[in-house]
Amino acid sequence: MANQLMRQQASSLTASSRNPSISTRSLLSRPALRAAPVALKGAGRAPRVVCSAQETEEKAASGDAGVRQMLGMKGASEETDLFKIRVQLTKPVTWVPLIWGVVCGAAASGNYVWNDPTDVAKLLTCCMMSGPFLTGYTQTINDYYDREIDAINEPYRPIPSGKITEEQVVTQFLALLAGGLGTAALLDVWAGHETPILFGLAVFGSFISYIYSAPPLKLKQSGWAGNYALGSSYIALPWWAGQALFGTLSADVMVLTVLYSLAGLGIAIVNDFKSIEGDRAMGLQSLPVAFGVDTAKWICVSTIDVTQLGVAAYLAFGLHETTYAAVLLGLILPQAVR
Repeated sequence: MANQLMRQQASSLTASSRNPSISTRSLLSRPALRAAPVALKGAGRAPRVVCSAQETEEKAASGDAGVRQMLGMKGASEETDLFKIRVQLTKPVTWVPLIWGVVCGAAASGNYVWNDPTDVAKLLTCCMMSGPFLTGYTQTINDYYDREIDAINEPYRPIPSGKITEEQVVTQFLALLAGGLGTAALLDVWAGHETPILFGLAVFGSFISYIYSAPPLKLKQSGWAGNYALGSSYIALPWWAGQALFGTLSADVMVLTVLYSLAGLGIAIVNDFKSIEGDRAMGLQSLPVAFGVDTAKWICVSTIDVTQLGVAAYLAFGLHETTYAAVLLGLILPQAVR
């Protein structure tokens, strides 16, 4: 039987090498090859066991869950290492849009030199401030004040599962806040600012993050105000930080980024769909809870598309940049129609 399976496997692999469209996964899915395990005999060697396709998939799934854990995504694996748990609380996957916003703001300043080591160092430091420090602070404090909701929606999260104490979480978000504010102050000195604009932006963003998550205001209890606060923090503030570091903030840039923060409101609604059960149980009026899933879905996509159409109109009639407006309109219409 083993020899027969070996001949079949060799024949299948030969066929796959001639025809690239035949994948290894499709070969392993065949019933004969899923017989696990198969012993391969060598001359004078002990049998070597080859894992079955099912075992391989289970290992891959376990590895994927581990990656999700480190990124702070839903579907994470159970983790006991305290360092990894602390990383999970900061949700590294959420750092990306803020880091991207800082880079865009630096480029928009017109003063950033891509191959200047000093400018690169300043940019990376600003990305550290916006991403790991202040976004990490935002996500950690949000998890702290959402621990009762997470016990319903995501009980495997670090706090409701008891893998990290509440005291350790408080220490973490205070340390991240101090790191973010300290880095902002350093950047103001590095850039030679007479007015500490980066420190002011960091304080303002941290304050918005606090009132978004913490009582008594807890803006996330109100779907509209909470989602806009989240959208502006993710879009306008990092852009302003990048541009202020290398240049000056102009009125037109501030208007455009505030408009796109409205589009961020639509993006923020997406985050509420995974928490409907817990939000409803805790009395939080997220848009999916207040209006229902179908209506909230249309509010989400409509807010994004209408805001982008408004930006195109502002470019065309406010700034007289008709070429940019036409390009943006060409990008918007296919996604709106789809």
